[in-house]
Amino acid sequence: MRIKDIPKIERPREKLLEYGAESLTDTELLAILLRTGTKGKSAIEMAEEILRSASDTFKGLAGKDIDEITKIPGVKNAKVITMAAALEIARRISKQILKEKGII
Repeated sequence: MRIKDIPKIERPREKLLEYGAESLTDTELLAILLRTGTKGKSAIEMAEEILRSASDTFKGLAGKDIDEITKIPGVKNAKVITMAAALEIARRISKQILKEKGII
């Protein structure tokens, strides 16, 4: 299913603008990062496949090697770089929080 076929308010970007990032599923958040899908596969479907390959968690995705992720059809360097950057930002935020709390 193409994202254009989804009612506007249910599309990830529009949903984020209307209801906030916390209202989105992991799949929808990842689909926003992916930006586009491939022929025959929407960004949402691609995000589902990527998350499935990582035990359906961002933690699992963060632990995957870039080469593993690019084996998924349609996932090229640009998409992997975007995901890797977002996951690194999350890791750094977590580290900063733990430092502030004196845990590390």
